[in-house]
Amino acid sequence: MNLQHRNNVSVMGNGTSTLVFSHGFGCNQAMWNYLAPSFCEHFRVVIYDLVGAGLSDLSAFDTAKYSSLDGYARDLNELIDEFAIGPVILVSHSVSAMIAALADRQAPGRIAAHVMIGPSPRYVDAEGYVGGFKLADVQDLLDTLDSNYLGWSSAMAPAIMGAPGQPALSEELTDSFCRTEPEIAKQFARVTFMSDNRHDVAGLLTPVLILQSSDDLIAPVAVGEYLHRVLPNSTYCLVDNVGHCPHMSAPQACAKAMQAFLAPWRVAHAS
Repeated sequence: MNLQHRNNVSVMGNGTSTLVFSHGFGCNQAMWNYLAPSFCEHFRVVIYDLVGAGLSDLSAFDTAKYSSLDGYARDLNELIDEFAIGPVILVSHSVSAMIAALADRQAPGRIAAHVMIGPSPRYVDAEGYVGGFKLADVQDLLDTLDSNYLGWSSAMAPAIMGAPGQPALSEELTDSFCRTEPEIAKQFARVTFMSDNRHDVAGLLTPVLILQSSDDLIAPVAVGEYLHRVLPNSTYCLVDNVGHCPHMSAPQACAKAMQAFLAPWRVAHAS
């Protein structure tokens, strides 16, 4: 299969280290337009659409393969093998942070570092763990999505974006949600919100930068703090931002934190 066509892969930038940008649920690679260009001078930059999102090849969507995040992680490793050069740093938003962690587990040593933006290993509260949602709330959310995907998208996307004072961003996210094929989106939502990846992230030795919004409906601060505790080589950065997409609504703050974290690769491996 042609991977460039399957995932609508875009490659740009200069450098002998590679940043691979992976978007979250309901999004597409265009969501990185506010952040990724900042890194093209010193890094090879790879951006792609998850299968089922954006301009990916919808015919590649397989219900069984993508019934868990593992299928997306295998895709990511294939893209790394095909398009990345040198040390690879994964820049992942929301659920893609867990896809990135799974890809790391699948190919130990291949990934040099992670930048996780608004990550969450489990969205549902559990004993001793705050995920931000009660199980009944998630089930209600998924039932609503199943019965009226477009209505759910129009209502939820602005709440997820947050970003008061930047209405164009809410419109952009809503458009992305509404363009996603509903049946694929419904399955991906269920996989996303019902996953528990705490075991997959705990003890992961790869360096990780956690970028956490100070006010996030989807991934509250407690989740970022949890990840910082269980990821032994993690750096935690709380971004002053309302919403789940700081790479769109607070890109300068994200870029500044990333530049500092990525300095060893930029200095040591720049072209």
